Amino acid sequence: MSLKEQIVSDMKDAMRAKDTKRLGTIRMLTAAMKQKEVDERIELDDRQILAIIEKMIKQRKDSISQFEAGGRPDLADNERAEVDVLSAYMPEALPIEEIEKEVAEAVKNAAGPQDMGKVMGVLKSRLAGRADMSAVSALVKKALMKA
Repeated sequence: MSLKEQIVSDMKDAMRAKDTKRLGTIRMLTAAMKQKEVDERIELDDRQILAIIEKMIKQRKDSISQFEAGGRPDLADNERAEVDVLSAYMPEALPIEEIEKEVAEAVKNAAGPQDMGKVMGVLKSRLAGRADMSAVSALVKKALMKA
């Protein structure tokens, strides 16, 4: 079953269970997917759907920090619930050892810090959806400083 089919199936299950919070989050996800399909006149594959989910999770995490800084724990809790629903569609995260191995492999041919963009481009395609890219960026920066 493709990721898109799984999301539609989960939406139907949430409707039947009258789980309004989960249903709202899944509908928001399907709306974002449909918007991308209409804008670019394409049929999304799993990789593209994962990129949308990853972006939505990042937005929610940014919102959580803003709401907590603004003294709105109720809104932060809503965002956390959405992150939980969205995270269920993400593949299992790679262990840090595996990420470090990928970074070492990608940095092997780099000349120095000026190659950060090239290295991150390679790693983004390899690790998309399976690693926090900001943590990967920090590891790459550290590795390039040693190179």
